[in-house]
Amino acid sequence: MKGFMQWFKSSNKMKRWMLLILVGILFACYGLSKILVMKEISFKEVTGVITVFVIGFVSIVLGLIFLNKRTLEVLIESTDERMENKDNVNLKSLIFNKTVYDKGPNIVVIGGGTGLNTVLSGLKNYTNNLTAIVTISDYGESASNSRKELQMLPLGDVKDSIVSLSEKEEQIEKLLNYEFKSGRLNGLNFSDIYFLAMKEINGNFEDSIIKSNEVLNMIGKVIPVTLDEMKIMAELANGYVVEERARIPEIVSEKVTKINRILISPSNCKPAPGVVEAIKNADCIVIGPGSLYTNVIPNLLINGVTKAIKESTAIKVYISNIMTEPGQTDNYSVSDHLNAIIDHCGNGIVDYCIYDTGEIIPEFIKRYNLEGQDLVEQDIQKVKGIKFLQRDLSMIKDERIRHDPSLVASSIIELICDDLKYQDKQNEPQYLMLNTKLREEKRINKVKKNMEKKAKKGAHSKKDDNYKKGKSKFSDKYSDRIASIKEADEKARKKNEINKKNKKSNKEQAKTSKEKIDNKTPQQIREEMLKKLDDSKLK
Repeated sequence: MKGFMQWFKSSNKMKRWMLLILVGILFACYGLSKILVMKEISFKEVTGVITVFVIGFVSIVLGLIFLNKRTLEVLIESTDERMENKDNVNLKSLIFNKTVYDKGPNIVVIGGGTGLNTVLSGLKNYTNNLTAIVTISDYGESASNSRKELQMLPLGDVKDSIVSLSEKEEQIEKLLNYEFKSGRLNGLNFSDIYFLAMKEINGNFEDSIIKSNEVLNMIGKVIPVTLDEMKIMAELANGYVVEERARIPEIVSEKVTKINRILISPSNCKPAPGVVEAIKNADCIVIGPGSLYTNVIPNLLINGVTKAIKESTAIKVYISNIMTEPGQTDNYSVSDHLNAIIDHCGNGIVDYCIYDTGEIIPEFIKRYNLEGQDLVEQDIQKVKGIKFLQRDLSMIKDERIRHDPSLVASSIIELICDDLKYQDKQNEPQYLMLNTKLREEKRINKVKKNMEKKAKKGAHSKKDDNYKKGKSKFSDKYSDRIASIKEADEKARKKNEINKKNKKSNKEQAKTSKEKIDNKTPQQIREEMLKKLDDSKLK
């Protein structure tokens, strides 16, 4: 009985159809029994009985259809971990999503750090055919105790990408980042032990990472850009070479200079197996966002990577950073980021650049200003040969400005759909499914944005009155500066007016005093001076 009550209280949306079937059976039985027990039936009674029987029969059929449909939905739903809202699903959409994922575009994402993981988290909702090419470098930093003990490569970015492509991100993240607190394993992370075990089983790190795609039930796959021991160095504008990645921002700030060029050591690092092949087979190649000089460009300096990108027929997209990075991209604009990539790799590496124009509350920008960061200036007219797309990509997460995974992903997928349309493939199943999925995601994102705007207006009603709909955060940034300049000018104007008034008053007073003196006789002047002298003596 207890088990029945628990089942009855569950919200699997099956009980309503069972109830409909039961009601249908009752109606059908009632109608049938009426026919059997009646000796004489009038036309009116016949009509009523038939109506009841038909209602019952139709209810049974509909109940069976929808019960079967809901059973399939539950089965498919239980295997689809990518659905954000499982309360509003149907069989059509679930099966559709499965088809979209399997037949989705082949997308390669190149980078490292938080930016790479953001893109992966969004794109995995559109396709299963994802490849993350990840930075792997010790950055010149001292290895952790666990790495020294286990003699491992620095797989931090690889681990984070695996988490981003996992169907159950939170659980996998907790598992891989778990640090043992006692015993002989004290100070070791589970990920260190896991990768070491996989290496021992498979013979090398390459196979261990590839096999992890299956073991951890990942969507897509993660490939390190190289398996060679790689060090990232920076040549500064003054000729100084920083050999430790961790000290690059510090030394740049200390010497009040900028980065001229990024170097890797050894310079002939070979790409890991599968890297070049993934790039060649890609429908779309995404570069960034992320630390320009330490996570993005180093991947492009590996032998054969840049060449493969240039030769690929895929769409090449660069996702611009929203904020500058102290010690790396101080005062950098969108064109500065792109020119840095072009300077290192040459032309033909980027076809499209997507940059953010969403609104951000000024208070968050000011917080970044205090840390030496600022909005990336949108001077897109300074770069030729690249198409620019402005999109609302930003969000606030943990009081920080971040790229929204779903908005970044939808922008990339929109480009792919437009390219398929350009190739006259808009009638192909791949395009139709992808475009339908995109429209649905855009609708969901629009609803989310509207809800966020309403929440912001409620929390910052007075401050948000200064904002006008349609203005970019970049214009808002400079409107504050303009207002400050106007205020300073107004203060200076008022001060000048006061000074003029004071000068005029002093002149009038002096003139009045002179006139008074001129009108007095010498005897009167002498008496006044003697009086002042006597008063001073008394004091």
